[in-house]
Amino acid sequence: MTALDPRAARRRFVAATGLFWLPVGLYIPSQVLLMTERGMSLAVVAALFAVHSLTVSVMELPTGGLADVIGRRPVLAAAGLLNAAALTVLALGTTVWALAVAMLLMGSGRALSSGPAEAWYVDTVQAHSGPGAELRTGLARAGTASAAALAAGTLVGGGLPLLLGPGLGPATGGLLLPLSAPALLGAAVGAGYVVFVLLALPEPPRPRTTLRAVLRGVPATVLGGLRVGAGDALIRRLLLTAGAAGAGLATVELLTPGRAAHLTGAPESGAVLFAALACAGFVCTAIGSHFAPLAARMTGSGEHAVLASIGLSAAGLILLGATAASDGPVALALAALGYGLVYLGLGSAGPNENDLLHHRVDSTVRATALSVRSLALQSVGALAGVVAGALPAGPPAWLPGGAVLCAGALLWARRPAPRPPLTAGPEPPRATEAAAWR
Repeated sequence: MTALDPRAARRRFVAATGLFWLPVGLYIPSQVLLMTERGMSLAVVAALFAVHSLTVSVMELPTGGLADVIGRRPVLAAAGLLNAAALTVLALGTTVWALAVAMLLMGSGRALSSGPAEAWYVDTVQAHSGPGAELRTGLARAGTASAAALAAGTLVGGGLPLLLGPGLGPATGGLLLPLSAPALLGAAVGAGYVVFVLLALPEPPRPRTTLRAVLRGVPATVLGGLRVGAGDALIRRLLLTAGAAGAGLATVELLTPGRAAHLTGAPESGAVLFAALACAGFVCTAIGSHFAPLAARMTGSGEHAVLASIGLSAAGLILLGATAASDGPVALALAALGYGLVYLGLGSAGPNENDLLHHRVDSTVRATALSVRSLALQSVGALAGVVAGALPAGPPAWLPGGAVLCAGALLWARRPAPRPPLTAGPEPPRATEAAAWR
């Protein structure tokens, strides 16, 4: 049994990434509209989103530490199972409490999934090629795959309710609505993701452990990850930038579906319009991610590429806010441009940020470090969503997210002094140790 070579690892990482994000794309166009069709106000929807984000925030560090202790594969499989359950409850839930349970399950799955797949890929490549292995290309292709899966999912998820027609609700006593179908399809895809993870992501054998040892090891690993984040200026900038990105994404995801439904005059047609917008946004993310290595070469460094990319996203979100009070053709064209710029910039920034991170940490805290980063994104995003939902409709609801993104870009206006990579434990396994991988 031999180790996977970097190309094979990259292919499997890209496939796993696409399979994980496809269900998300399926339910994105209908999620907000399904909740409002169930009688939830926009403020309640924002609160439900906050349940999701806060669940992720609470569970991020323990689950990241769990992946560093017991392995990447079992944690990813558990994430897929929780996501499938969450989408089923989301599709069938008719009360605010049922939807809160769906958000709780979804947040748990998101926390479990936020770092292990990427950590698996980096560990595998570095085991084969050493700690200095080239990572940015694989990270960029995974970003492209996630965006492509989201784009394909939004097209299917946006059109499916319209194809089913209004007869589904009365035929099922209101339990199933046309807007429920994308979430149910996403649950089925999530089950397939679990099978893929168990079969296609081999890991090195780990020492047999007990529940008590795991409970002792996870807090120690979490503390190691926190020390890494607190002790390095570059990683602190990465965490603050993740929070800024979370604020921008939360603003766009909360406010755009309602704006689309307002323009079309009906929830189902609004879902179709939002699906088209979301698809275009994810295509922009895929383009930005694909050209992230080029952005780093053109700007001279990964840090400068992050500055340019986050600045582009901030400009797009400000443009969305500035046009929110008008429905004229020029304003709508500028809003569509702004929407695309938000996702183009974030797509370009992500691989460069992650490349910087992975060359500062080792395998013993890699998933934890990714979880700390996701924690920053989710917690700031939850706060930004609540603020946007509470503000009056129009530009006031959009502009705080744009301001936070601007602040995130300014963090990179001055390049930090280089420092050697940080470690919190033994070196990653060498290529000879990888021969035992299954």
